[in-house]
Amino acid sequence: MKKYIFCTIFILSLFTQISFAQVSEDPEIKKMISEVKAENLEATVRKLVSFGTRHTLSDPKNKKRGISAAQEWIKSEFDKYALESNGRLTSKIDYFTVKADGKRIPADSQVANVMATLKGTDPNDDRVLIISGHLDSRVTDVMNVKSDAPGANDDGSGVAAVIELAKIMSKRAFPATIIFVAVTGEEQGLYGARHLAETAKEGKWNIVAMLNNDMIGNSLSSGTNLRDNTQIRVFSETIPFTETEDEAKMRKATNRDNDSPSRLLARYIKTVTEQYVDQLKVKLVYRNDRFLRGGDHTPFSQNGFTAVRFCELNENFDHQHQDLRTENGIVYGDLPEFMDFDYLRKNTCSNLATLANLAWSPKAPVNVGIEVKNLSNSSALLWTAPEGKKQYGYQILMRETSSSHWEKVFFVKDTKAEIPYSKDNYFFAVQTVDALGHASLPVFPIPIR
Repeated sequence: MKKYIFCTIFILSLFTQISFAQVSEDPEIKKMISEVKAENLEATVRKLVSFGTRHTLSDPKNKKRGISAAQEWIKSEFDKYALESNGRLTSKIDYFTVKADGKRIPADSQVANVMATLKGTDPNDDRVLIISGHLDSRVTDVMNVKSDAPGANDDGSGVAAVIELAKIMSKRAFPATIIFVAVTGEEQGLYGARHLAETAKEGKWNIVAMLNNDMIGNSLSSGTNLRDNTQIRVFSETIPFTETEDEAKMRKATNRDNDSPSRLLARYIKTVTEQYVDQLKVKLVYRNDRFLRGGDHTPFSQNGFTAVRFCELNENFDHQHQDLRTENGIVYGDLPEFMDFDYLRKNTCSNLATLANLAWSPKAPVNVGIEVKNLSNSSALLWTAPEGKKQYGYQILMRETSSSHWEKVFFVKDTKAEIPYSKDNYFFAVQTVDALGHASLPVFPIPIR
């Protein structure tokens, strides 16, 4: 078992030891990452494509074609994995009714999400992690329910990642609960994600992170013909949708515009991905989503949950939302042959590293504050230890105010520390860690006078 290696740099007069932290990789996470196979992801995508269309409003009675047939198949896969989970994994097709909206839902319709829940092993740990991809597909006309709509990359790629991780992670035990879900109705208006987010809000689920994967399997752009399978974009909102007046005042007082919960999650994803996944960098995109587009993380953000979107770096618009055809020598349509399955593998591993580290981590510290009552060229932080799994210590993250990502990490055992860097010049956050380096999400400190 590998542990932290600490190089002590100084001891404060209060006998609080602060060290730079060098984190070793958890071998079990590395093992899980090695189990993610490009060929498995490709087989899943091709199976999803074989249903012809997965349009949200396709014939629900057809057992071989359409979204209902695909949903039944996904549930059958989840049920296979449940057999090796020691009873921890359960699955269901969650049916609900979408009311006619006069736009993309012409009549009241029954639709469904397919969910597999890997129950956490700690009865005192109510944390929930969600990973999603959207199952529905479309062609040029969003109301065309009959034409073939393969949806290989959009979003067979995201669903394949969800299924692959359910298979691998269900064989392990985690204190926190993980929900793997293939949502529907994304192309018609994010209906499946909205239903799940509202269900979670009503049920007061403690969702720590929601990872939406939408188009993560293409590495070649249209127009520029740029190819890059070494970067994945992670989109995160700046000002939370649900920000209150008091929270807005605090945000302005601390200038934490780039430190919303979703931004802190996005940086976490970057840290663990670049630690565990070879030849993959996370590109932090500081906006909720792309122009003219939307994703299933948004209803979660709108309901007050911490959510981000994974999306490939280079989009090929010839293979999105297109009728299958060939014009002027260009083949249009979202087909498997236009995907990069090794790129999809790496992006799936990014999700795995994030979920596993969070699900195994202690809970985040609480009451995190930074003292501002005195003028000084150092920074005094203090916090309260969380309940639950015993922590090994804490990491204090630091970056310049102009930097997008954390630049220094300090390790402490106590629940307070004084850092020899000015609070006026840097941003800080604190996270809890265990002996294997599994870290909670960082918590941005509030000023204490």
